[in-house]
Amino acid sequence: MQEEFMKEALKEAKKAYRKLEIPVGAVIVKNGEIIAKAHNKKESKKDTTKHAEILAIQEASKKLDNWRLMDCEMYVTLEPCPMCAGAIIQSRIKKVYIGTMDEKTGACGSVLNLLKDYKFNHEVEVEIGIMQKDCEELLKQFFKELRELKRKGQDK
Repeated sequence: MQEEFMKEALKEAKKAYRKLEIPVGAVIVKNGEIIAKAHNKKESKKDTTKHAEILAIQEASKKLDNWRLMDCEMYVTLEPCPMCAGAIIQSRIKKVYIGTMDEKTGACGSVLNLLKDYKFNHEVEVEIGIMQKDCEELLKQFFKELRELKRKGQDK
């Protein structure tokens, strides 16, 4: 079941990829059913806060008519940043499944671990490495193509 939900998060990440957004996708699940899906829209919306995790939390909150997502789980293709980790804690998400870690800005175990190393009022379970290779490859391919696009743009 975990792989099925991460595949849905990867579909969202691919939507971001096609829009030249960093390909991160997130889905939120409650009682074995996807209640929210989102992908990064930071570039297209010109808004720093439009990360997949934040957008998925907003959608799930609307669907449940509640900011507390207590019995929900999030599947995200890339380790959440500090802003998103904070939103995950604040929304009371039960567990986060992470595809691959972010050694530059990750806040769930890479650079720091907001979900475990601090005494917040809510503790979030974390599982790492769900479809890790697929998540990593998508990001690597995106940044390779982005570098090529930038190089071609500079050659003109």
